[in-house]
Parts: sequence; C-alpha cells; structure tokens
Amino acid sequence: MANRVSGLTAYEWEIATLDGNAVVASNGLKLEPTCGLSQLRPFDLIFVCGGTDVRAAITPKLLQTLRRLAERRVPLGALCTGGYALAQAGLLDRYRATIHWENLAALREQFPTVLISDQLYTVDRDRYTCSGGVAPLALMLHLIEVKLGTRIARLVSEQFIVDRIRNADDRQYVPLRAQVGAGHQNLIAIAELMEANIENPLSLEDIAGRAGISRRQIERLFKQYVNCVPKRYYLEMRLRRARELLLQTAMPVMAVSTACGFQSPPHFSKCYRNQFGHPPIAERRQSAMS
Repeated sequence: MANRVSGLTAYEWEIATLDGNAVVASNGLKLEPTCGLSQLRPFDLIFVCGGTDVRAAITPKLLQTLRRLAERRVPLGALCTGGYALAQAGLLDRYRATIHWENLAALREQFPTVLISDQLYTVDRDRYTCSGGVAPLALMLHLIEVKLGTRIARLVSEQFIVDRIRNADDRQYVPLRAQVGAGHQNLIAIAELMEANIENPLSLEDIAGRAGISRRQIERLFKQYVNCVPKRYYLEMRLRRARELLLQTAMPVMAVSTACGFQSPPHFSKCYRNQFGHPPIAERRQSAMS
C-alpha cells in the first residue's frame, strides 16, 4: 500500500522458509514461499512470523540460521510469538522486546536477560518486535513513517481504515487475568470493581467491603501477584482510560479529567505527565498532528 500511495517501488518482499517448501500456518492454511531462505536476494530486514504453537516450530536448524543472520548484522524482527524464536536463539539478550500479552509472563520467566515490554511494538537498535493482532500494522506504519514520512504513513493508515497511527508509547492491554491466572478470582473481582468505577473511584476500604476481604489482604495480593500497590494500579487504569479518551474523542481535557475521576485538572495533568512523560494537552496536540 505504501508503494501504491507513494507512486514508488519503496518496498519489495519475499515469503521465505528454511528449505523453500510450503508450511502450514497455525490456522491450517498452507503458505507457499517465494523462495528458500538461502536464495533470498539482498534484504534489509527479516521478520519471523509466529503462531499459536510456536515452541513446536522452533527447531535447532531455525535457531542456527537466525544466529548466522545475526552474525552477518542482518536486522531481525518478530511478529507476535515469533519473538520466542529470537529469544530462544539468544538474539534478544539485553534488548527491549515485546510479545503478545498471553506470552509476556512466560517470556519474562524463561528469558530473564530480555528486557520485556508490554508495548504494542518495540524498536531497539536492529531488533523489531511487536505484539499480535493488529500490532504488526502499527509497527509497519512506524517503519513507513521513518522511511517515507508522516504523510505517506497517514495515507496508508487511511486505506486500512485506521483512525489513528499508534506509536511505541501505546501499550497493549494486558488483562489482569492473564497476569495472575484464572485461579486468583479475588484479584480479578477487585480489578473489575476498579474498572467499573473509573469516574467515581472507590476507596480501598470500599473495595475491600464489596469484595469481602480485608484491605491488608488486598495489598498483600497486589504486592505478591501484580508487583504494584492497589492504589497505583487503580491510578494507572484511570490514566489509560484518560489517554484513550484524549486520543479517540474530542472531549475537552477538563471533561476527560472529570470522566476519569480526577478532582482537579492540575492534579490530572501532574499524574498524566508522571505516567506518560508529557501533559494531557500535549497528547491531544500530538494526536491532531498525526
């Protein structure tokens, strides 16, 4: 699409497999490659595409091939669970990287030297990783913007009916259930209470009363399983909602502040700056520019 809207042959691509033979995707569709990996013409970047059972697809031959590419200083990327292959090959050590939220905890546990992020995508030197779903589109729009400029990236986004170009500051939503597991129903119920009371935040005492457990127990659960105090978790939830409203609606900043439970615009602005590095009005201006 970037080629089409720019009128240039800015990009060419190949679908490559290790041996040049067809592969079956995790949804059952057979993909015919355009070539084997050894037959690729000179290229700028290789992406490893993941699937639902990525561990079964990671072979010693694949890991060896990826390491050889890295030795040749080839930039490497991964879409969704493809990040597992790069991590398994040791090619994400001391790199910032991301993966679909279902796999974040496992990646942190298995590869402690990888600097795991919950962002939609990360670009760290010559490594390009992203979450699943529509996150690869956000990463591609970023790469198009870097190469061809904001105007072309915006035209591409319009063709794909994307209402705004998300950047690396955007984080994928990670459900608490995914973080702590379905067995921690008390924590999940508390998070649901918080999410249902964004405009009029509940006190921790109110939450404890409604959940039927003590405040101290709530604090202990959050510390043990979320590595965050409940007050901070609640605040970040409200700030994420505020950012969504700023980026996706025309609501005045003051109205956003009220809708997200902040008693005064200055307090809202201070909290927002601390969380995202800039005040709400700057977020709105940046959104309008893009």
